[in-house]
Amino acid sequence: MLAPKRTKFRKAHKGRIKGKAKGATTLNFGSYGLKAMSPGRITARQIEASRRAITRHMRRSGRVWIRIFPDLPVSQKPAEVRQGKGKGTPEYWAARVKSGRIMFEVDGVSEDVAKVALQLAAAKLPIRTRVVGRLVGAGS
Repeated sequence: MLAPKRTKFRKAHKGRIKGKAKGATTLNFGSYGLKAMSPGRITARQIEASRRAITRHMRRSGRVWIRIFPDLPVSQKPAEVRQGKGKGTPEYWAARVKSGRIMFEVDGVSEDVAKVALQLAAAKLPIRTRVVGRLVGAGS
């Protein structure tokens, strides 16, 4: 699973994910992509599950690019622990994704295979998404 090698700080504030994505809003590598339509946090496990769904459906042909990286440590307190006594320990890594961001790109496969693969990946994610294409008329 994806995780940073090292970070400046061990714990991070929760923050709010508002506004549209500033960068990574167009396809740069592949012919088809999965674009976020709503903001949210995506965990490293969800990214890995999506990647596996894409590569499995494409039968390891073509190429997949992951354009998000989980660099946000999410902390949790243990179950049945009273409030107070400081912040919990970091449990997993997540990526903040704004609406309009391209999260995955694929190339080297047909349009039908790419669309189905990206729809399978979208089913693993907790946010609304859309399959976009570089070709004319493939923006659904």
